[in-house]
Amino acid sequence: MEGQRTYRHEYKFLIDERQKARLYYRLQNLIPLDVHAGTEGHYWIRSVYFDDYRDSCFYQNEDGINERAKYRIRISQVSDRSLRLERKSKKNGMTCKESAALTRAQCEMLLQGRPLPQDAPQAEQYPEVLRQFLVLMLQRGMRAKTIVEYERIPFIYPAGNVRITFDRNISSSLQTERFFERDTLRYPILAKGWQLMEVKFDEYLPSFIRENLEIGSLRQTSFSKYYLGRKYTVSCAGGRLK
Repeated sequence: MEGQRTYRHEYKFLIDERQKARLYYRLQNLIPLDVHAGTEGHYWIRSVYFDDYRDSCFYQNEDGINERAKYRIRISQVSDRSLRLERKSKKNGMTCKESAALTRAQCEMLLQGRPLPQDAPQAEQYPEVLRQFLVLMLQRGMRAKTIVEYERIPFIYPAGNVRITFDRNISSSLQTERFFERDTLRYPILAKGWQLMEVKFDEYLPSFIRENLEIGSLRQTSFSKYYLGRKYTVSCAGGRLK
C-alpha cells in the first residue's frame, strides 16, 4: 500500500484455444464465475484510453518504465449506466486501479477534449483521480486516443482476492467519438485463435489454483491492450516528440 493505494499482483499469459479450453474446464470445477458474467458466462468491455501530446503513456510502456500510469473510461455492454474514469498505475510489477464515477455529460466532455468546469459548485466534490486527470488535460493535453474492446470470462475467489479472466476477440478502434456506438471500425490486436489470460491477486495465490493453472508452463507476457492498440498508428505518425 502506498498512501491510499493498494497494489496487486497481476500476471498475463498468451494462450491458444486448446490451452484455454483445458484451463477453463479446470477452473469451472474449482472457483465460481463472477456474477456479472450472467447466463452467457461472459460480458463485453469497451475502454477509451487517453494520452498526452507526447504520447507519454505509450512510450513509457514501450520503454518498460517501472513506475507509470494510464487513464481510461470504461463501459460494459455499451451502456452509460455505469461510467467510470480509471487510473491504472504500475510499480515494481504490481498494479493499482483507482476510479471515479462519471455522468454521461461529463464523459462526453472529456471525449471531446473539454475539461470539466473547475468553478462549478460540484467541482469541490470531484474525486482525486478526476481532479488529477483534469490537471493533466490542461497541462499535458490529455486526449482520447483509442478504443479497446473485448469479451471477458471472469472467475473469482475471495481468499487472496483472486480474479482470473480470459479476454478474447480483443480489438481496437481510432473512432473515439463513437465510444457509445456499438459498431465502430476496428481491427484485431491478437492473431486468430489467441487470447489473454490475466491472473490478479492481493498477497497470495492459493496453491490449488496455481497448480491447476500450470503457470510455470505458460507463456507470460507484458501484454498491454492500449500499447498494442496504438502501436501501428503511432509508428505511422512518425514516432515520438522530442
